Amino acid sequence: MVAKLPEEEHPKQAFGWAARDQSGVLSPFKFSRRATAEKDVAFKVLYCGICHSDLHMAKNEWGVTQYPLVPGHEIVGIVTEVGSKVEKFKVGDKVGVGCMVGSCHSCDSCHDNLENYCPKMILTYGAKNYDGTITYGGYSDLMVAEEHFIVRIPDNLSLDAGAPLLCAGITVYSPLRYFGLDKPGMHVGVVGLGGLGHVAVKFAKAMGVKVTVISTSPNKKQEAVENLGADSFLVSSDQGQMQSAMGTLDGIIDTVSAVHPMLPLFTLLKSHGKLVLVGAPEKPLELPVFPLIGGRKMVGGSCIGGMKETQEMIDFAAKHNITADVEVIPMDYVNTAMERMLKGDVRYRFVIDVAKPLNP
Repeated sequence: MVAKLPEEEHPKQAFGWAARDQSGVLSPFKFSRRATAEKDVAFKVLYCGICHSDLHMAKNEWGVTQYPLVPGHEIVGIVTEVGSKVEKFKVGDKVGVGCMVGSCHSCDSCHDNLENYCPKMILTYGAKNYDGTITYGGYSDLMVAEEHFIVRIPDNLSLDAGAPLLCAGITVYSPLRYFGLDKPGMHVGVVGLGGLGHVAVKFAKAMGVKVTVISTSPNKKQEAVENLGADSFLVSSDQGQMQSAMGTLDGIIDTVSAVHPMLPLFTLLKSHGKLVLVGAPEKPLELPVFPLIGGRKMVGGSCIGGMKETQEMIDFAAKHNITADVEVIPMDYVNTAMERMLKGDVRYRFVIDVAKPLNP
């Protein structure tokens, strides 16, 4: 049987930008979306954030990419069509889709509203869908997803600056809640002041937590303290600063996606403190065990959040006026944006204005 072309797989014609090989270079791509089924919501994509994962996947740095790849899992827009059994959304609603578009709905994780830990979770892009076709992400003009995986965007949350919350926001909100680092008066460290880190500072502060930013870049101190509201700032390479902060933190959210030493972070934790990893370095990190044993300290991980918690996070963000700091770009700037992101040259998240027409 001859495989169908991407634009022939489904009835709805769609247009986006895709990577075709490990160069990761994106270019215009015609494909198709499924017809709106009875429990589906279709929406016109207005904005899509650029996540570090998009770059890893476009270049196949995690070894799981299937090409052509349309990235994007911080997707917001306006509902254009709803299926006959959709109950929570109507045409014209502001909605979003984050990192997943499917799960089994029957395992323990799904029953516990933790679809993100379902063994059969379907990622928003580059994964096999229920029908065997490959999922395409939000660097595109049109999205169709099951109602269960659609997030309502409150009217007072700006769509462009709110989009990154669907990945970066939930990635830091969930561990703050789950690991109990959300109690007023606690002292939490945030490692790395990028797309994830700057949002972590905002959420932690809104929860009433004292926040210390830990970074390799001394020049980010002013930004962290004055603009984002962090209480203090540590340069991780400054032994004097790190030593003076030993044993002061109840927990740390580590957002860095490059290989970096764990030992200096362990020393910052109080006894029984928790280091939670949410960045995804390509290579394994070294784990010194003695500092963990000596202080009954924990190392954990966290991956986005379930749909119930994602909606809770978006509503919390709207209530506390939390958005990402973004640079909005046209679609044809996406390759340059990827290069700049790799160099850390963005404050703090690129967001594609998908609906903006390009100049011919």
